[in-house]
Amino acid sequence: MGEEVSLHNWQKQSAEHQKKYKNWLQRVQRNKVLKKLPELHDEAFRHIDCLTCAQCCKNYSPRFKTPDIKRISKALKLKESVFIDTYLTLDLEGDYVVKQTPCPFLGSDNACTIYEIRPSDCARFPYTDEDVLLKRMNITLKNAEFCPAVFYVLEKLTNENL
Repeated sequence: MGEEVSLHNWQKQSAEHQKKYKNWLQRVQRNKVLKKLPELHDEAFRHIDCLTCAQCCKNYSPRFKTPDIKRISKALKLKESVFIDTYLTLDLEGDYVVKQTPCPFLGSDNACTIYEIRPSDCARFPYTDEDVLLKRMNITLKNAEFCPAVFYVLEKLTNENL
């Protein structure tokens, strides 16, 4: 679909294109774009290997929702309160997030040590195959600054002028 996206120097390109992305997200034809997201998501990940990057795990935290906390603490054989006290803190929005970055569950090989039971935010990230990409502009713009997959999908969409 359309022209190739160069991932060379993608962070610089993404910073330079933030205004273009914002303008596009403000006027996007949602239904038309939603149909294209799964294909673009898959295409992006044919070019990008998260294990070579892991910037999301190194610099940011997912929200740990109640089901995540219950599932992970059970798997780690910790009481929920101990899991929370050991790994989590409340952010300004009242969500549980990891106390420090990088994420304590990120292995030295950039693989998640709790991958099978990871928080739903992690499983869904970078939201390039769902409506969050379109609905939550500020999150999308921030994610485009550190995630090459978001950059790739936005480049494809804005170059196609959908």
